[in-house]
Amino acid sequence: MNIELLSTGQAAAYLGVTRHTLEVWRSVGRYGLPFIKVGRLVRYRKTDLEAFLASRTRNESTG
Repeated sequence: MNIELLSTGQAAAYLGVTRHTLEVWRSVGRYGLPFIKVGRLVRYRKTDLEAFLASRTRNESTG
């Protein structure tokens, strides 16, 4: 099994947000985006990021 893990900076770049934004989301539990803690290190599964983006995708305008 090959699980691609991304650092906070890499995950933020993948999502198109700043590292700080992702850190705030993690701190306050916003969006429930899963992450992995290994000691002081924080990692994100790429598959979780892809699922997050898919869940945020909208097909209609709500404006």
